[in-house]
Amino acid sequence: MVKRYLELRSLEEALTLLTTAFAAPRRTEKVPVMQSVGRVVAEPVYAKYSVPEVNLSAMDGIAVRSRDTLGASDQNPVTLDHCARVNTGNIIPPEFDAVIMIEDVWESGSHFQVRRAAVPWQHVRPAGEDIKENKLVLPRGHLIRPFDIGALVTYGITSIEVLAVNVGIIPTGSELVPLGVRPGPGQVVESNTVMAQVFLSQMGAHCTRLPIVHDDPDLIRDALRSAVRDNDLVIISAGSSAGTRDFTESVIRSIGELLFHGVAVKPGKPMMLGRVEGKPVLGLPGYPLAAQSVLREFAAPLLESWGFAPAPRYPVTARLAQALTSDPGFDEFVPLFVGCIGDTLYGTPHGKGGFAQMATVKANGYTHIPAPVEGYEAGTELTVFLTTDPGSIERTLILTGTLDPALEELAGLAHDEGLYIHATNPGNTAGFLALGNNTCHASPLVLPARSPLKTYTSLIKNPDDRELAFIHIATIEMGIASRDGLNVTDLANARFINTRKGTPSRMVLDTLLAAEGIDPLELNGYLQEVHDSPAVAVAVRNGFADAGICTSSIASASGLQFIPVAHADYELAVQRDLLTDPRIGMLITLIRSPAYHALLMKSGGYSTETTGMIRHLSTDSILTESPLPAINPESPQG
Repeated sequence: MVKRYLELRSLEEALTLLTTAFAAPRRTEKVPVMQSVGRVVAEPVYAKYSVPEVNLSAMDGIAVRSRDTLGASDQNPVTLDHCARVNTGNIIPPEFDAVIMIEDVWESGSHFQVRRAAVPWQHVRPAGEDIKENKLVLPRGHLIRPFDIGALVTYGITSIEVLAVNVGIIPTGSELVPLGVRPGPGQVVESNTVMAQVFLSQMGAHCTRLPIVHDDPDLIRDALRSAVRDNDLVIISAGSSAGTRDFTESVIRSIGELLFHGVAVKPGKPMMLGRVEGKPVLGLPGYPLAAQSVLREFAAPLLESWGFAPAPRYPVTARLAQALTSDPGFDEFVPLFVGCIGDTLYGTPHGKGGFAQMATVKANGYTHIPAPVEGYEAGTELTVFLTTDPGSIERTLILTGTLDPALEELAGLAHDEGLYIHATNPGNTAGFLALGNNTCHASPLVLPARSPLKTYTSLIKNPDDRELAFIHIATIEMGIASRDGLNVTDLANARFINTRKGTPSRMVLDTLLAAEGIDPLELNGYLQEVHDSPAVAVAVRNGFADAGICTSSIASASGLQFIPVAHADYELAVQRDLLTDPRIGMLITLIRSPAYHALLMKSGGYSTETTGMIRHLSTDSILTESPLPAINPESPQG
């Protein structure tokens, strides 16, 4: 019988049930003050003593009785015969009530002379000025910050009672291998529970990951019973979908109550909630992005409802760089990258699948598309929740176009200088469109050597106003990648893997086939397309194809043999007025640096004879060379 979800709860309904059905465990623990950062105060914290405990001098000078200085002036200086020399922080003897700075004192023999009257408590830190003994330092519910620690230590506090919760995490799946083990065919490293442990630990949870449990309902049941006995919350990873080996639902039902199975969210639809011995049991989907959504949108709010600090996130308003569609009836959570172009924040979607973990690695935020919304048009302003330091946005360059390992080497050098590069790989055409729409700072492009670019200039909006400059990164080799060193004459009998129309490798192939008089449709696999050159190399390496066109560096990185057939320019297209941007200036400096040349030479397959040269696109679509305008390659700033 086909298993189906019982029903799809709405996001709001599922959250309400989750956060109201379970009482807070009220667990606390006492931790050393040095280990309390990020924890929530469970009981009010009071000062052990007054700070300062006695009157202290706030200046270098002399302690005096203020009444002895009455009437002092330039015309009527007063000589003091009863005072005490003090430095900043010294205890002031009880008989004195003021301090006069040493700069305002004249020595007169063994006495001091003043020419201005002192007022009571002048330059004196009275006892208890900072805090008095037994006064409140931190209230219940306070999130302890790093700078709180200095005050706590100053006030004599060595340990703090904080909220605590025990979370048991059960990984299930016969295909899983533990951290540190290379997976074989059909296997995968168990990462979801590692991610869950790290994520929930930052909220103050004590997480215990159990050993991997194979897809056996009896074994899963035993693990669940053990986890419920020792923890306040249990998370079961995987086994929550509707496959033939998904047992989480039946196991929860066998020893407890299933509150719901299935929520109208993407990714994260298979999520389930059970109750065993009065404790919540969350069923975590197996796909990594789906697991992330459930942890962030369900597990974290549950801990927050128990008094724990929210997981950090920073809302900003960003403009969508491209249209974003959504399935009506589902709340969707989409990874985005946010960058600043001019005075505007732009958000670029990074895919919505539940399995591609690199989507969140590359993203620095996410957005929520509510269930009634079918999507957003490009240019729509919406709220994005940043998951990283907001200050890094101003130090980031957004690059959209065609990626090559040469750019990864450049990004590494830039990172060392505090400049971050975020690059996406939709291809040349999309790169030109993004540049014309002003949704990226620059476009990395693989172009036929010394191309006049007439194929692409029609994509650039308002070319008269947006004259482009092309910064030459390197000349690259393109050719046939294979496991067996296949050449042009071997293609007719090989299984080929192609890329999309308009991509550089597709253009090289078409030119090559025309030169050899080969009908493209006679090539086995000509219509079999993948996204880009790296995907070609992966397909060949894994045996799904015998040959494909890519760059020599990509072939080398995949351990493939390579037969060169053409050369191309790898260039960075940028609006000409951005050449004076300090971030672009830094990038140009790095491209021209000996260190970058050395990295390219070490990688192999690159020519750097014209690396760093800048060409300009005039309004008649002709590339002309001109010297680099004056720039100041200072450290990147916002």
